[in-house]
Amino acid sequence: MSYLRFEKSVMTNLQDSLSREILRTNRSGAYSCSTIVDCNTRKYHGLLVVPIHELDEDNHVLLSSLDATVIQHGAAFNLGLHKYHGNVFSPNGHKYICEFDCDKVPTTTYRVGGVLLKKEVVFQHYEDRILIRYTLLDAHSPTTLQFRPFLAFRSVKEFTHENNAIDRDYLLVDHGISTCLYKGYPSLYMQFSKSNEFHFNPMWYRGIEYPKEMARGYFSDEDLYVPGYFEMTIKKGESIVFAASTSESKPKSLKRLFQKEIDDRNPRDNFFHCLINAAHQFRNRSKDDARYILAGYPWFKCRARDQFISLPGLTLSTKEQDYFELVMKTSEKGLREFMTGKSLTVDIAEIDQPDVMLWCVWALQQYAKTVGVKQCQKLYGKLLCDIMIYLLAGKHPLLEVRENGLIYVNSNGKAITWMNSYYRGQPVVPRSGYIVEFNALWYNALKFVAFINNNEKDNAFTKELEIIADKCKNSFIDVFYNKYGYLFDYVAEEVEYDWSVRPNMIFATAFDYSPLDIEQKKSVLDYCTRELLTPKGLRTLSPKSSGYTPMYIGSQDERDLAYHQGTAWPWLGGFYMEACLKLYKRTRISFVARQLVNFEGEMFYHCLGTLPELFDGNPPFHGRGAISYAMNVAEVLRTLELLETYQDKKEENR
Repeated sequence: MSYLRFEKSVMTNLQDSLSREILRTNRSGAYSCSTIVDCNTRKYHGLLVVPIHELDEDNHVLLSSLDATVIQHGAAFNLGLHKYHGNVFSPNGHKYICEFDCDKVPTTTYRVGGVLLKKEVVFQHYEDRILIRYTLLDAHSPTTLQFRPFLAFRSVKEFTHENNAIDRDYLLVDHGISTCLYKGYPSLYMQFSKSNEFHFNPMWYRGIEYPKEMARGYFSDEDLYVPGYFEMTIKKGESIVFAASTSESKPKSLKRLFQKEIDDRNPRDNFFHCLINAAHQFRNRSKDDARYILAGYPWFKCRARDQFISLPGLTLSTKEQDYFELVMKTSEKGLREFMTGKSLTVDIAEIDQPDVMLWCVWALQQYAKTVGVKQCQKLYGKLLCDIMIYLLAGKHPLLEVRENGLIYVNSNGKAITWMNSYYRGQPVVPRSGYIVEFNALWYNALKFVAFINNNEKDNAFTKELEIIADKCKNSFIDVFYNKYGYLFDYVAEEVEYDWSVRPNMIFATAFDYSPLDIEQKKSVLDYCTRELLTPKGLRTLSPKSSGYTPMYIGSQDERDLAYHQGTAWPWLGGFYMEACLKLYKRTRISFVARQLVNFEGEMFYHCLGTLPELFDGNPPFHGRGAISYAMNVAEVLRTLELLETYQDKKEENR
């Protein structure tokens, strides 16, 4: 029995199937994404979506979809599905689906009378090319296939509508055509492994509607251009491969290329393997061979904070330290350019945020624990010291080290933490001053870099770090630990205390070096358990605190107001579970295992085999936001590894 498998009853029920999405990516940031019934419900959906750096920083939908039609005895059965105005679905190809599985590659099996047709889809790893293999498993009479490509040629942030500016010209290429609808775009090559006949029959399909955009309060409809259709016969047992790409394919090699891509895929036959597959989808390689971690799909690029938080879980927890080192090579280049005031030559956004360097230190700390202190010292010892020297010297434009050993940040009315949503130009969560996770990170960094630097001949710098760490420890408790036994989220000198209960205090209980003692950690953890814990991670705000807004639904404004005001985030839950294991050890193993089971269920919903950006903070805890989110996948992977370590220790002690 396949792990990610859905039977006809699910596929033909659009209420069930349209909520499930499938994502395929390559290493350039290009992707293919739709629902499991191939009905696009977002403007971000498309069969071939690629970055076009010559135009802008966005991804662009070239090929929106490809409708296949089975013809027998002169009767045509269209396997496509689109939603139009008035809640009309056409041509209802989903009713022919008998099963769908996604263990290795997305595979859909259609039954049309006596015809049994299998469709398999892969996205080529290192080219902007989507490959689809159609195999006629069974047929009792001659069968013909037709294929209609729906073209968009637009940014994922926009829509296209019928217009006269379109270029309808096309060129015949080997077993297919190439076309380019608008100036500035690359040509789209659509080819088959088998000779075929292309019938030029240009037509606009008007009023295609995207319900996910409608639900988010955006415009939701567009017109798509179909230049014509490809037609060919197919025999029982025969396979035909379709390729859509920004470069010309060699038709004779398409079958071999498709099989090679399948052979390179890891099966998604359990929870862990799904997460590994998802982890690989965030990898990105630029033309100059720089390596990055994308923050998520379908709309996020590489963001510095997200990259450092995600890096250990996406690489070290999957035994892939080589990719950790490749990403760190690019990251170090960007950090050094920032520290020396040079223009960035790397594509890492938000590298100037005040906690980014501290998260970098934390990521390297995880590397040291996994690979070894000596290796970490050898590769990154100088970078770690240079970061601390830079921060201590007060060179960071947004951060200063105070006499009390804490770091202080003046946000100047901007959102400078991971809680970065805005409403009408103002931060929804205006955190400024002494920020709790910044200072937890700072204390952890002081202690870790002192430890790494301890064996150096000149240990004056180590002693300096230890002195500041002692100050920081005492001040941290004085500033953040309140009479109720939890931590203030932030403390600004010019405002009264904000007593809101937020999850950012969890880091002070989870990091290897904490300014809190055991009892204080347990008190903070207990508060998080009582007021913030959900089956999908920690809430961003306690239901008892003012402004609690747990449902991430509605218009852009409504969602911005709810983004960090009660929604639940799995990556925060990762640090929560780490704290549980560190503080209570073997007694919390079963509890953490049960928490992880809550995430396994998500492999079958939202986007198959991965975790979305966030969840509603109240039952039934629906997944929301980006369909695949790096920090969430990373922290669940890291927690699985931690759990296994504690389970092994439990076995050893029996």
